[in-house]
Amino acid sequence: MVRQADRSARTARASVWLADRTGKGRRNDQPSGLDRDRITAVAVRLLDAEGLAGFSMRRLAAELNVTAMSVYWYVDTKDDLLELALDAVHGELEPSAHAGPGTPSAGQGWRTDLRALAVAYRALLVRHPWVSPLTGSFLNIGPRAVAFSRRLREVMGETGLESHARRGAISSVFQFVYGFGTIEGHFIQRCAAAGVTQDEYFRDALGSIGEQPELAETFGEAAGLLPADGGDCVEDLRERDFAFALDVLIAGIEAQGAR
Repeated sequence: MVRQADRSARTARASVWLADRTGKGRRNDQPSGLDRDRITAVAVRLLDAEGLAGFSMRRLAAELNVTAMSVYWYVDTKDDLLELALDAVHGELEPSAHAGPGTPSAGQGWRTDLRALAVAYRALLVRHPWVSPLTGSFLNIGPRAVAFSRRLREVMGETGLESHARRGAISSVFQFVYGFGTIEGHFIQRCAAAGVTQDEYFRDALGSIGEQPELAETFGEAAGLLPADGGDCVEDLRERDFAFALDVLIAGIEAQGAR
């Protein structure tokens, strides 16, 4: 049985990455083939399929075909596992976004590299909608997240901005990307749950709004956005909005750097 002191220590610690797990490992009575990496990978798959609300340690254990206590031998709490999963998906950024020496975007200038990082992070948020609510809940100091942050700081170091301004520039770009990717991912989820395409959902929603006089005046122009703007679908409109907004932010960083 877990002692109260142990519970308190676990609650107080800031991150799973700062915890001392000396001596932890598979016991003779533990299932073979079970380790932290496998547990984390299955957790990511379940989070993608069922979201945070549907995720539980009991559900995870069933998917692994082990007992819940077997899982707790490798991770102390559900929060620890969520933090591990959060860092694991940051590893997906490496091929496209970590432009170290020898990678395709390295040496093409900070604008190209910053755009690649922003695009990759947006895609991560859309692929894994559960990432956005967890991002503010944990320190996010796992090795993959830290590698992404390090690369981002390297890119911003080439802008000509001073240290305090670089922090503000990072916030302006990635708070925007976080918000954009979060809303996009949740919208896609909503459409999937309703069993309709994004275009169908968009037009149905605007049709309903148009029937409300108090809303029609404000949102009436949105009904003609897709055809009037030359786009074929919601995705086209979203891509143009994202690209334009990111260009504006990069231009602002460039102007500040020139000063």
